[in-house]
Amino acid sequence: MAWRHTFIERFGPGGLSGVVFGDWWNMLRQNRFAIDMKYWPRAAVITFSSVLNSCWRRVENLLYARKIKQTSVPPPLFVLGIWRSGTTHLHNLLSKDDRFAYPTTYEVIFPHTFLCTESWNASAMQSFTPPTRPMDNVKYGIGEPQEDEFALVPSGLSFMLGLLAFPRTGAKYRRFLSLRDATPGEVDAWKSTLLWFLRKLTLKHGRPLILKSPGHTSRIKVLLELFPDAKFVHIHRDPYTVFQSTEHTWTKVMSWWALQEPELDIDLVIRDYIEVFDAFFEQRHLIPGENFCEVAFDALERDPMGQMRQIYDKLNLPDFDHVEPTLRDYVQSIDGYSRNSFPELSDDMRNRLAREWSCCIEEWGYAK
Repeated sequence: MAWRHTFIERFGPGGLSGVVFGDWWNMLRQNRFAIDMKYWPRAAVITFSSVLNSCWRRVENLLYARKIKQTSVPPPLFVLGIWRSGTTHLHNLLSKDDRFAYPTTYEVIFPHTFLCTESWNASAMQSFTPPTRPMDNVKYGIGEPQEDEFALVPSGLSFMLGLLAFPRTGAKYRRFLSLRDATPGEVDAWKSTLLWFLRKLTLKHGRPLILKSPGHTSRIKVLLELFPDAKFVHIHRDPYTVFQSTEHTWTKVMSWWALQEPELDIDLVIRDYIEVFDAFFEQRHLIPGENFCEVAFDALERDPMGQMRQIYDKLNLPDFDHVEPTLRDYVQSIDGYSRNSFPELSDDMRNRLAREWSCCIEEWGYAK
């Protein structure tokens, strides 16, 4: 299966697989067409795909636009937590409940066209998709639960563009992380784009949605403006491990996205964490107590069934007994999963994190 990783690293359009031509052209202009020669094949694939996506979006709008506008989105359940804190694991557990729906990898990659194209294009995409993610051994597939953040990428409204696709010229996208530095017009565009995508998901699946995006951890106020009755579950993890895993992850994932030579900025990793949790601590009080729950990653690993039952009870989710057998089978299926291991942090870096991330370390009782 190594050829799939090689193919994606050389030609794969990454998070821009589903972009339409007009948005792709705007991104190129905004970044002064600064694509490194090494990534011209990837840019060519994106350009070709964008033309096809533009055509299919017109078809999809003709067929479904009226129905989408008329679709109401029930209050979602949002999984919060900084990247590498266990959000994917928790999202996967929650997604085993067939009374809920979730965005799949295909749906977030092709947000403009999935209603029309998934039935015939998903299998083709799967044949080129590696079985695991580039940064760990977690299962990766077209039908697996995925971050709704990626559905915002083709519209140019995600911080991921600056982090992974345009690391040299894409600082302008950083304002879409917490949205605190975005203009009112940009926030409105972000909200409209997300809501349109969620309406499409609801039209297709007809069930309440479970959504996961680490960026949402810093967007509670905006999310509540869209969904005042939404529920939130936040997962936290040892910050030192999060730092090591994040550094490893961005290095690996960049090869799937990059249009410029990847440049991992350790200072940016630290600043992003601070920005996310500054906003989280500032805004979490806006969530009604009965709609907010918190879980530690270590506790979820030790006792997944017990912790999941507590989440269901705290958030007043549907009867846990309904999903317990399916959940137990899933937990058994991933028993023995091998996590990444990392060398010890240097004393200087550990001291820096203890100082700059002290709020989180103290909030959840992690050892300095």
